[in-house]
Amino acid sequence: MILFLAPLIFLLISFVFSMLGMGGSQLYIPILFWLGMDFKTEAIPLGLLLNVVASTSAAVTYIRNRLVDWKVALPFAVGMLAMPPVGTWANVSLPTRPVILIFAAFTTLAAILTLSGWKPKEGLLRGRRRVVLGLVAGGVLGFLTGLIGRGGGSFVVPLLIMAGLPAKVAAASSAVIVTGSGLSGFLSHLATQARPDLLLWLLCAVAVLLGSQAGSRLMAKKMKSSAVRYVFGAILLLVAVLLVAM
Repeated sequence: MILFLAPLIFLLISFVFSMLGMGGSQLYIPILFWLGMDFKTEAIPLGLLLNVVASTSAAVTYIRNRLVDWKVALPFAVGMLAMPPVGTWANVSLPTRPVILIFAAFTTLAAILTLSGWKPKEGLLRGRRRVVLGLVAGGVLGFLTGLIGRGGGSFVVPLLIMAGLPAKVAAASSAVIVTGSGLSGFLSHLATQARPDLLLWLLCAVAVLLGSQAGSRLMAKKMKSSAVRYVFGAILLLVAVLLVAM
C-alpha cells in the first residue's frame, strides 16, 4: 500500500513546496511515520533524501532563471552544511518530541512574520551583518536538520525576507541553501542508523523530482512575490499544526 500511496502524496507536496523554496520534509516525515515507518531509522532518512531531490531540482530551475542571490545564500549554505552531522549525533540519544514542539513554535512565529509582511528597515541587514546572520542562523538550522530531519526552509525563507530579499528571490535562494543542509543530514543518518527500502526510496524520489520540476517552473515564470509570501505563510501554519499533532 505504501509503495503506491506515498509517491502520489509526495508528488503533490513537492509541487507546492518547490514553489516556496522548501524541500518538503516538514510533511514527508510525519506522513511516512503515519504510514507505519519508524520515525528515526526510516522516516527521517527518507524524508531528508526526498528533501534533497526536491530542493536540488528546484534550485537548478531557479539558478537558470537567475533568481538566486548568491551573496546572501552562500553564508547560510556554509552554516547549514557544517552542522547537520552534529544534530544527527544528538538524534541518536536525545528524545525527539520536545524538539519537535520547539520547532513547531518557531514555525508558527515564522508564519506570522511572513504573513504580516514585516521587513527590517532599509540597510539594517547588509554586508557583514548578512554574513553573520547566515553563518549563525545556518548553523542552528543545520543542527536541527540533523536532529529532527527538517530541511530548514521553514526558517530560511522568512530570514531571507527579513534580510531584505523579495519573497520570490528568498524562496529561490532557500532552495539552494536547503539542498546542502539536506544532503549533509541525509548522509549523516545513512552512515549511522538508516534502514533503507530501496524500491520505496526510488519511487518516492521520482515522484518528488517530477513534482518539484513542475512547481519550480510555475513559480519562476508566473507567480508573483506577494503570492509566494501568502502561500508560504499559510503552509507554515499547517506545518506547525501537524508537528504538534504528531
